[in-house]
Amino acid sequence: MLVAPSILSADFGILAKEVIDICEAGADFVHVDVMDGHFVPNMTIGPLVVEAVSAVATKPLDIHLMVEDNSFFIDLFAPLKPHFISFHYESEKHHHRIIQKIREYGIRPAVVINPATPVACLEEIVKYVDMVLLMSVNPGFGGQKFIPIYEKIEELKVLLQKHNSSCFIEVDGGVSNQNIQRLKDAGVDIAVAGSYIFSHKDYKAAIASLKV
Repeated sequence: MLVAPSILSADFGILAKEVIDICEAGADFVHVDVMDGHFVPNMTIGPLVVEAVSAVATKPLDIHLMVEDNSFFIDLFAPLKPHFISFHYESEKHHHRIIQKIREYGIRPAVVINPATPVACLEEIVKYVDMVLLMSVNPGFGGQKFIPIYEKIEELKVLLQKHNSSCFIEVDGGVSNQNIQRLKDAGVDIAVAGSYIFSHKDYKAAIASLKV
């Protein structure tokens, strides 16, 4: 299991140190939540802060857009060369165009769906992305209670096999050592965890407990 700590739960007063600490503690990615206050009822960080994060991170960035204007935000963050840029299926009218735009920047495109959005909606685009992120909370805030989506993960696994896709499955929201084994058994490759990791004094131990 690869682990992507979400800096949404980090202490922003010492953000550079937090990013350095999670990278040294065994993180595989640094997960960055970008919210615009429109698609979700919260606002987070812009490109200047993410640029500062990128400058100290020794692990690749995994940027998760929770915005209405995906094209605009892709142009803002693509120059930072993250490993993934994820956009929400629900916020986009022209999915193939956005996927192509991300890939033209040399970045791996990923699509996200909310807990109530069916996996079947991905039928026509799953072969074009490198990762699918399944939300296990409703996006917008950290520290929410995990919504069981195990059957949904298994359904996605079947869809990927149908299209002979090798893209990653990532899960975000309420992930902890209490559900990580079952998530792995269902087919998850990358676990995003914010509150669980950053609420621990020992980041290395917290990350290790998710690498099942």
